Amino acid sequence: MKPVCRLFAVLPVLLLLLSGARADDSLGDLIDALATGKLKDRAGQIEAIAETGDPQAVPALSALRDGALYFRKSDKKVFMTEKAGTGFVLFDPISGTEVETLAKGAVKKIKVNNKLRRQLTAVIGSMTLESPDADTRLAAARTIFKNGDVSALEALDAALESEQDAEVRAAMELARASALLKSDAQTFEKVKAVELVGTKGGRDAVPLLKELASSTDESVAQAAERQIAEIEKAQALWNSAQTVWYGISLGSVLLLAAIGLAVTFGVMGVINMAHGEMVMLGAYTTFVVQEVIRGSFPGLFDYSLLMALPLAFLVAGACGFAMERGIIRFLYGRPLETLLATWGVSLILQQAIRTIFGPTNQEVGNPSWMSGAYELGGLTLTANRLWIVVFALIVFAALFLVLKRTGFGLQMRAVTQNRQMASSMGIRTPWVDALTFALGSGIAGIAGVALSQIANVSPNLGQSYIIDSFMVVVFGGVGNLWGTLVGAMTLGVANKFLEPYAGAVLAKILILVFIILFIQKRPRGLFALKGRAVEA
Repeated sequence: MKPVCRLFAVLPVLLLLLSGARADDSLGDLIDALATGKLKDRAGQIEAIAETGDPQAVPALSALRDGALYFRKSDKKVFMTEKAGTGFVLFDPISGTEVETLAKGAVKKIKVNNKLRRQLTAVIGSMTLESPDADTRLAAARTIFKNGDVSALEALDAALESEQDAEVRAAMELARASALLKSDAQTFEKVKAVELVGTKGGRDAVPLLKELASSTDESVAQAAERQIAEIEKAQALWNSAQTVWYGISLGSVLLLAAIGLAVTFGVMGVINMAHGEMVMLGAYTTFVVQEVIRGSFPGLFDYSLLMALPLAFLVAGACGFAMERGIIRFLYGRPLETLLATWGVSLILQQAIRTIFGPTNQEVGNPSWMSGAYELGGLTLTANRLWIVVFALIVFAALFLVLKRTGFGLQMRAVTQNRQMASSMGIRTPWVDALTFALGSGIAGIAGVALSQIANVSPNLGQSYIIDSFMVVVFGGVGNLWGTLVGAMTLGVANKFLEPYAGAVLAKILILVFIILFIQKRPRGLFALKGRAVEA
């Protein structure tokens, strides 16, 4: 190829590179200009940077808003900074590469006020609308929606033409409506924008609509008032649904704590005051398992709860079996002595835990799959509570199958309904009692695994749930699993609806009074067991 031809071949590339360099130089000059001039000139300087439309300017503008943009005193060159000891690390405002580290006295901060920060927030939002990252575009649209930046209208129109992501597009439409409402648009356009904001903006749109409700334009003000009324009506329904969810969440916790007690109390009639300590043992088993995993197998932490479940069942179940064989079997038919004996066992277990682990709360972590929250319309469902609801229902279903589909479950039901007849048919009722007590205690142990994710793991953990557990069992019907499920959910939802009006303590007192009055009419609870011995 001839030299002239080679020159023409590379000329377009050279021109492109030179134009890019000039663009960078121009942007760099505009950023460096922030080091000169007074504070009153800063708004114009920011606007000049924004007019370039170069997304490379966003980090520098963000640093300026956050108070991390400085200039070097020796040559007025502007840098993004990061504090390092008594000095600052300097980064190029365009490329982000580290340049050098200087002492504090060698640089000076570029000052901004609250008005400029608001301007910067709006400008950054507008400049990130064309970002290749959908999350960045979504955040920019939401920022413009909150600020109602009129200057972003042109950028929003351009972005909407090419936007393919449905969620981002919806956010941009809301942002455009918000900006339009603060512009000089005609009344009919503003009314349509109000309707869009009210329909799709949700509770985040209420501050904007309340501002418009005092507008001098009567049509806009009336439209805003209508939308506020609709949002408040919908929000009231979502708040009720959220309260029901909180009640179901509390009910699942009560179900986990009470379901083991429903088995032991229902089969043997034993008032086990140490049942809460079985829950505590399950929670501390979870703590021990996580400590071992943290120390030796950190990569398995997300599986820690799955490992802790069988161990908690065995630890609490073994403790319950030993308690029944060593103490309770000698006290059948003497309820007061049984109550005192199990209360003494609960004190011994609490003190043993204090001696081994100390009296302070222990840290039990959440696996990654139990962290965060899910948004469902106007509901917020935290992952740990959601999984506990699911877990409680799984435990209920598993126990129900054990009672209804196994030989041991058949023996348990026979002993519950008529102990004398079951004994005469060859069922070894003492061993059924022991294994039933172990089963109820083991279930309490796996309840402790779940409760360790939402409650403080301490020696007093069980005391927080023992009274509520007895209330659930008595209200639902002693020994009846369906009664325990319905009782737990009913009391949980009722408690959450009463708390906003009566407070947490008075709500529990009202629930207790209700149960006392209820059992006056139905002494055997909602779902009474049937059988000759039970009805005698």
